[in-house]
Amino acid sequence: MLQFVSKYSIIKEKEGDKMLKVKANGLKIAETRIRMGLLGSDLAKAIGVTKQTIYTIERGEINPGPAVAKAISEKLGVTFDELFTIEEGE
Repeated sequence: MLQFVSKYSIIKEKEGDKMLKVKANGLKIAETRIRMGLLGSDLAKAIGVTKQTIYTIERGEINPGPAVAKAISEKLGVTFDELFTIEEGE
């Protein structure tokens, strides 16, 4: 069972207390956004972040926190797993 522990890209797994992080598939996010006819600024406004945040996620420069990742997938109408993976943290 996973539990979000902060707005940053760290998730704590309840069983075993492993630290996990969200990893974005930026290209898939961009393709899905464009296919829906949304600008980066449209997506950003809808989920409460800046357009720079959206573009840096799409370029793979940053990974979103769990709340932003969830908001992106919901706004784009796809499952979390289609756009993001969860990996063991360092």
